[in-house]
Amino acid sequence: MGFHHVGQAGLELIISGDVPASASQSAGITGGSHCNWPSLCCECGVPISPNPANICVACLRSKVDISQGIPKQVSVSFCKQCQRYFQPPGTWIQCALESRELLALCLKKIKAPLSKVRLVDAGFVWTEPHSKRLKVKLTIQKEVMNGAILQQVFVVDYVVQSQMCGDCHRVEAKDFWKAVIQVRQKTLHKKTFYYLEQLILKYGMHQNTLRIKEIHDGLDFYYSSKQHAQKMVEFLQCTVPCRYKASQRLISQDIHSNTYNYKSTFSVEIVPVCKDNVVCLSPKLAQSLGNMNQICVCIRVTSAIHLIDPNTLQVADIDGSTFWSHPFNSLCHPKQLEEFIVMECSIVRDIKRTAGAGMISKKHALGEVWVQKTSEMNTDKQYFCRTHLGHLLNPGDLVLGFDLANCNLNDEHVNKMNSDRVPDVVLIKKSYDRTKRQRRRNWKLKELARERENMDTDDERQYQDFLEDLEEDEAIRKNVNIYRDSTIPVESDTDDEGAPRISLAEMLEDLHISQDATGEEGASMMT
Repeated sequence: MGFHHVGQAGLELIISGDVPASASQSAGITGGSHCNWPSLCCECGVPISPNPANICVACLRSKVDISQGIPKQVSVSFCKQCQRYFQPPGTWIQCALESRELLALCLKKIKAPLSKVRLVDAGFVWTEPHSKRLKVKLTIQKEVMNGAILQQVFVVDYVVQSQMCGDCHRVEAKDFWKAVIQVRQKTLHKKTFYYLEQLILKYGMHQNTLRIKEIHDGLDFYYSSKQHAQKMVEFLQCTVPCRYKASQRLISQDIHSNTYNYKSTFSVEIVPVCKDNVVCLSPKLAQSLGNMNQICVCIRVTSAIHLIDPNTLQVADIDGSTFWSHPFNSLCHPKQLEEFIVMECSIVRDIKRTAGAGMISKKHALGEVWVQKTSEMNTDKQYFCRTHLGHLLNPGDLVLGFDLANCNLNDEHVNKMNSDRVPDVVLIKKSYDRTKRQRRRNWKLKELARERENMDTDDERQYQDFLEDLEEDEAIRKNVNIYRDSTIPVESDTDDEGAPRISLAEMLEDLHISQDATGEEGASMMT
């Protein structure tokens, strides 16, 4: 059994061991072996409970300080950019305030002095989040004179000092990189890149980049480590049909320690096909896809190329490996789109299917239409074609398409086809009033922070085309985070012309965090 004698400043004397039995017997105490009458301190004569040291806590404190050698103020390094604490010798770790990880880091800072005493308890004392102070309350024990155990409670003050970590140094330098990914697509339209940008933002794949640079035919992503670049390449392979080549360049080497410093480059090439492109498949590929016609329309590009045959509504998906085995190109440039007016339209109910035919699209309707160019309204020249837009077109509607009859096609597969198998006109999409659609668009998208070489009016037109594609295609829209624009009033989902619009249920509220209640520095720590 032990006795506790508590003094000032959290100092406590723990008496371990028993008082000799002879003392109890001489005092006439029966029924127990412990002495309950007080004794006098050998230093000051104050009555105290008996203890092996035979001294009071006040005198013992003046002679012995068990916390001697343990620093009462310690500095901790913290990086504001990445919100990490420095753990010697060279590690930066993420810790929340008053967490077990942060407490372990603080105790390791005084590990050597603490090895001379016994640590009983440790915990945080609350401080203001922006005070740059961490207070840890420690309870320690140590054996002192004649086997007496002294227990003491005190507080260690940790000063949080700002220090930029090595990774953030490289980010701020913007020129220091270990790996670069060069994403390229040999097309004149950037629809695939706009879609890829939204996927990167949705899944946060841009967080480890040092910088992003936009050039005329693609994007460059710079990274501080090769592992982050490899992770990004794997993400690109899962989201868009592409292929890549890796190379590295030796920067420096140490022959004594056998260490080498390389800079790695990943060249990623996306398939040269965009949405709304007209393509001509090779005969072998068309036969393997269910005997579909060689002339097809690309309705979207996601992780695969989605094609539809405008003559039969047959659809097919082509992945990256299949494309590179049987490559094909776009027949017409997007700027070659011409505006037609629908003169007559009829729905084809009975679709004849050949043996071995593939899947038929349920979202489209096959139509036979007569169209006339709006630039040739003073003539009586009309064109007949089949289209997959039969469910959208009515007489008098405007529609965009390619005039293959009067176009110079330079493609090896088209040159080998019979002329009667090549349609005169391929219709792509219905035309709406772009100005009115922009004015009524009550949503917006986020963009990557990147360096731009130059942005002309053509880039703005292509971006508007991508926004219209999101409104018209639900399959692409479900992979994109769409935010509500509070500056535009909410209206109905369709306008007077029937142009498709995004419903309010598909939009997200854009969250803005300007300042935290703890002040400017506390707000800067929030992400």
